[in-house]
Amino acid sequence: MTYTELDVAIGDGARLHTFDTGADAASTLTLVWHHGSPQTGAPIEPLLVAAAERGIRLVSYGRPSYGGSTPRPGRDVASAAADVAAIADALGLERFAVMGASGGGPHALACAALLPGRVVGAVTLAGVAPRTDGYDWFAGMASPDALRAAVGGRAARAAFAETEEFDPSQFLAVDLAALDARWASLGADSVLAGAAGPDGLIDDDVAFAAPWGFDLGDIDVPVLLVQGEGDRIVPASHASWLLARIPRASLWMRLDDGHISVLDVVPDAMDWLIERV
Repeated sequence: MTYTELDVAIGDGARLHTFDTGADAASTLTLVWHHGSPQTGAPIEPLLVAAAERGIRLVSYGRPSYGGSTPRPGRDVASAAADVAAIADALGLERFAVMGASGGGPHALACAALLPGRVVGAVTLAGVAPRTDGYDWFAGMASPDALRAAVGGRAARAAFAETEEFDPSQFLAVDLAALDARWASLGADSVLAGAAGPDGLIDDDVAFAAPWGFDLGDIDVPVLLVQGEGDRIVPASHASWLLARIPRASLWMRLDDGHISVLDVVPDAMDWLIERV
């Protein structure tokens, strides 16, 4: 499946770099993909394949500071809703579903909460939950230091980025196998995003650790939460917290999956959306 690239203006000279596979008369669904942290926003090959097989129009974009999109330090999770609304308006999209992986999960939920009547369903895969005193948000994370720094604000998170190193212990053996094979394009894209600088990841982490700017209880569309029980980056407790607070949520707990291997469920999650919208 091929796609076009365009820059969508969102005011004050800011732009969001956007990718669109386009639609035809046989399209079953339009799906806006929210990328993980860090990624460029470009659609990854397994997503393109799964969407093409189902007649899905796939739209994705780089959040501010990713993939050529204009930086916006201080953005919160809720801001993704206005960004996606601007993209949808530019592409002439009235109704669409959203799906997000890892750091994209909260942003997909923001759209579901804040764009009623436009978002028809949502899926998160290994998605982060809001930080709260209701449970230990960091428990089960193999490398929580970046998010701990983010609690202190952007300056503290940026200072941590100066010495931050990748920790391979975050991944299970099944994750590493996925990155070596079927999700190799995701790993390559993450490296590309990281080479462009840390600002996008810094802003994501600060947004995750701060109030999100919307209430999970306001989501009134079907939501599917997909979680690997062995995930060492976003622990399974995050999915349980979300399940208890999103009114129409369902949970698929994947007993043998981690943070990357759980993405193999994407085709099934697309089918789940098609059946419900």
